[in-house]
Amino acid sequence: MDSTSTGTAPNASPPPGRRRGRPAGTKGVPRAEREEQILAAAMEEFGRHGHASASMAAIAGRVGVTKPMLYAYFDSKDGLYLACLEHIAARVIAAIDAAMAGGPASPAGEQLPHSVLTGLFTALEDRRHAWFVLYDRTLPPGSALRLAAQRHREAIDGLAASGTAALLSGHGNENPLDADALKHVWTGTVSSLMGWWIAHPDLSAQDMSARCARLLTAIRTA
Repeated sequence: MDSTSTGTAPNASPPPGRRRGRPAGTKGVPRAEREEQILAAAMEEFGRHGHASASMAAIAGRVGVTKPMLYAYFDSKDGLYLACLEHIAARVIAAIDAAMAGGPASPAGEQLPHSVLTGLFTALEDRRHAWFVLYDRTLPPGSALRLAAQRHREAIDGLAASGTAALLSGHGNENPLDADALKHVWTGTVSSLMGWWIAHPDLSAQDMSARCARLLTAIRTA
């Protein structure tokens, strides 16, 4: 579920942070590929330092372009952040959707938490810091960026609420407060696991999936 396309219809207005008439590429690199490089570097910088402290110069340095090139592609620091936010939100939500739906191979009951975690680790393996672009506490209150991030977090919370309620319902528990409490436990656990994973860069998505399988089994059998 990698919903990362940023294309627009021929007659549509360009999305925020984008302008028509940009160069086709720099140093022989196609524009789409250069944008992908910039987004990857920016998501790591924003994820590590937050919007307030992130450096456009550092992002440009990671990619090997100039700061003016970043502004030519994304208009502003806010425009670049918004592009990162939309990119990673689409990837995260798609991963959760796929784990919860899954078609014929849809996991049942107790396997759903592990399936969701595995989907998230796989989706974020090449840009794990980007998780904290969604949960950036440095975004100015009331700003367009804060509101956009909140909208995506609410969508993720909605999926978490649906999954935890379904899990409890499978055990005959229809209590809405129990479901809400479990949703908070789940979302906090996921965020903590992401932070732990970032602190252990030698561990792959497959490693984390196997570790979480062991932990969930231990919890269920305790």
